[in-house]
Amino acid sequence: MALPPPTPPGPSGPTGSRVDHETTCYRHRDRPAGRRCTRCGNWACDECLVQAAVGSNCLDCARASRPDVATRARFWSARQTLLVTMSLMAVNVAVFVWVIIQDPSSVGQRGISRGQAQLGLSADVIERGVIFQFSDGAYIAGPGEWYRIVTSGFLHFGLLHIAFNMYLLYLLGQLLEPSLGRVRFALLYFAALVGGSAGAMILQPSGFHGGASGAVFGLMGAAFVGYSIRGVNPFSTGIGTILVLNLLITFTIPGISIGGHLGGVVAGALAGFVVLAPGHKGYPRWATYAFPAALIVVSLVLTVLAINGTI
Repeated sequence: MALPPPTPPGPSGPTGSRVDHETTCYRHRDRPAGRRCTRCGNWACDECLVQAAVGSNCLDCARASRPDVATRARFWSARQTLLVTMSLMAVNVAVFVWVIIQDPSSVGQRGISRGQAQLGLSADVIERGVIFQFSDGAYIAGPGEWYRIVTSGFLHFGLLHIAFNMYLLYLLGQLLEPSLGRVRFALLYFAALVGGSAGAMILQPSGFHGGASGAVFGLMGAAFVGYSIRGVNPFSTGIGTILVLNLLITFTIPGISIGGHLGGVVAGALAGFVVLAPGHKGYPRWATYAFPAALIVVSLVLTVLAINGTI
């Protein structure tokens, strides 16, 4: 009669002293291992195995299978469909907080605070310089501070001002950034921002301007044009109604930068004709980048001419 094969040696019991090499953890030689890594075949204890897409991997294989930092960064970036929108909102909020830190009373006070005086746009400030008087002393805004053309687009006067602009920026960013892509959306935004500065300096050069509304109006203007040239009635989407209501508010409530809003919507609408044009229009892809960039340059030139009194 044939006898059954002998039982292969295994780990000894609690009173034994020998543990078979083949069934011990590759990292902890004194621990029994019940499973192997499905990638390299090493025996490992439960502590040294991690769940994988198929089976379990040892710690070394799990580490080796992870993408490098650059690849993980690309994966993360690809998942952020509103990266530019959220970044712009973060900058606006950061500037608002910085202004409050400069002068906490600026949240509810009427007039210009110290932080606002450092960022706002006015032809008088850039051309001749202005001395702002505050309770803790004076602030001298020197002539030639051309950075205000851009920084004024991130300055807000009060919680309601920034909350309304950021809400619209978020809604319009959801609509435009995924379809345009980050670079073209950013170019459109800054074309509208600088266009708003140009409009403010042409129509109200002596005023003190600030806010993302010029850029937001530009996004609304671009969306309005984008729907129109694609055969969609903008008023059926809500964009037309929002734009008309905001224009009515612009002309009926005092203290609003009419030029800033109009300049922004004109620049945004002009850019929208190219960057949001349907494929049959035949614009080359490079033109959808170059046109809003050219609008930024033209708006900067117009702003400088308006500040100098040339137009």
